[in-house]
Amino acid sequence: MSDSNPAPAPRRARVRAPELVGKGGWLNTGDRQYTLADLRGRIVVLDFWTFCCINCLHVLDELRELEEKHRDTVVIIGVHSPKFVHEAEHGAVADAVERYGVEHPVLDDPELATWKQYAVRAWPTLVVIDPEGYVVAQHAGEGHAHAIERLVAELEAEHAAKGTLRRGEGPYVAPEPEPTTLRFPGKALLLPSGNFLVSDTTRHQLVELAADGESVVRRIGTGVRGFADGAGGAASFNEPQGLALLDDGAVVVADTVNHALRRLDLGSGEVTTLAGTGRQWMRGEPTAGAGREVSLSSPWDVALWQGRVWIAMAGVHQLWAFDPVSGEVGVTAGTTNEGLVDGPGGEAWFAQPSGLAAAGERLWVADSETSALRWVDREGVVHTAVGTGLFDFGHRDGAAGQALLQHPLGVTALPDGSVAVSDTYNHALRRYDPASGEVSTVATDLREPSDAVLVGDDIVVVESARHRLTRLRLPEEAVRVEAVAHRTRRAATDVAPGALRLDVVFQAPAGQKLDTRYGPSTRLLVSSTPPELLLGGAGAGTDLFRDLELNPGVPEGVLHVSATAASCDDGPGNQYPACHVHQQDWGVPVRLAEGAADRLPLVLAGMDA
Repeated sequence: MSDSNPAPAPRRARVRAPELVGKGGWLNTGDRQYTLADLRGRIVVLDFWTFCCINCLHVLDELRELEEKHRDTVVIIGVHSPKFVHEAEHGAVADAVERYGVEHPVLDDPELATWKQYAVRAWPTLVVIDPEGYVVAQHAGEGHAHAIERLVAELEAEHAAKGTLRRGEGPYVAPEPEPTTLRFPGKALLLPSGNFLVSDTTRHQLVELAADGESVVRRIGTGVRGFADGAGGAASFNEPQGLALLDDGAVVVADTVNHALRRLDLGSGEVTTLAGTGRQWMRGEPTAGAGREVSLSSPWDVALWQGRVWIAMAGVHQLWAFDPVSGEVGVTAGTTNEGLVDGPGGEAWFAQPSGLAAAGERLWVADSETSALRWVDREGVVHTAVGTGLFDFGHRDGAAGQALLQHPLGVTALPDGSVAVSDTYNHALRRYDPASGEVSTVATDLREPSDAVLVGDDIVVVESARHRLTRLRLPEEAVRVEAVAHRTRRAATDVAPGALRLDVVFQAPAGQKLDTRYGPSTRLLVSSTPPELLLGGAGAGTDLFRDLELNPGVPEGVLHVSATAASCDDGPGNQYPACHVHQQDWGVPVRLAEGAADRLPLVLAGMDA
């Protein structure tokens, strides 16, 4: 007699979840402090993020649907784990939580205590804890919402049957709204009328202000997240940022979270879409073509240069360009690898470019994650004026080769050929003079300046975290600032010199399998800063493991690892399986030490056995 009961599901690996500890305390909880014991009975998703990181912002948006659909069983908790010194300030974390519409509790962990307890190695990382307090999954990077959704459904069924699932209202308490004219504005544009157009980012609108920079002339957009064309009062945006004037007098808008370029007719207020599908570009998709048929990825700023609208495509660490005549869009510089590498556009690396300014022969770029000022020449070659890499930043004036910025978001061309840099996390306006090669400080005591526009002899700065435009007179002399240099707050990983096994851990989510229909479904790219760190193992391959050879003569550096895995729904009755791309870039600071680990595991999805 056969057994009609189905075979039991394989046991899921479980590790007891470490406690949630953060010196900064909790946000979005009505001042209540929580422990894991308080959350027992709920499915907890920890989102390790930092507010400078564009991939973290992508994940915030990916989680919104999960958060809404499972509000009575799932508690998402953001664990804010800073990279930059400014991100360790509690007030700045509170600002970011409001700025990006985070609707779940956030633990402010300025000393990375919880990050270390969970052995996290990348922003963003998601960790799933079951209702009994055990870690059951970990995912690094973007594109995992579908896998977590399926896991949540399994955990709901399993723990409802066991009686260990507790439903009900979550711990989120919404903050009181603030009555300001602007709310975390992103970018500004001086209009031919003398008025200002401002992207009122957190309120999902464009606001036209009179020449005084304060009086509201009109608002464009409903003020609610959305993606709709139409008249000014009916159109909708999603966290718009950059603005640029086209030759026909219209304005092009970088509609960042809609992954689109929009066009505003200043006369009628009509909004239309120029480029983007509304979906985020993913690896393997087209990188050129008709504007409305190509996906974009978090366009952050725009500038008209050489007859085309250049786009700071922060989400994929590239520059793209849109041709207003042909309607075509495509990549112009960057490989999607994150870092600071100069050279021809097709070989250069950027790290979250967020500000653009056209100035004759040069297109200036504020490359935020490398704390760098870069520029592109007319031949499309990328150069660096200020900045050294992903993990060095600070506030230091003087010769450009040793000067330091901290996560700049904006750049403005000045009449004398120099440029003003909105040095966002230093709360300062800096100036770089190509003629002398010197960096100076123009103004301090600005609060997260994100852009600036020139108005006669004045410069009007977007003080994003003070929710206003601030007019300054460009001074003859620089402000004296005490030099400060920083390295990332993240500790280096000790590894053994010589042979090092790199393992990228990837387990296809339940109900899926690796997509091998068109060849290998995985890709691994490895490099290092400095390049001399790697004696062997650099380059591209299709295995998610690599035997590296580290140079004993280079005491420390950064391993750059980029991994991709494609998986598809697996089922005999599924004729058209949905497929998913999992991808993550790691920049892992390493320090060579005798007797240290000779294996470096990086979890893309699953659990490291």
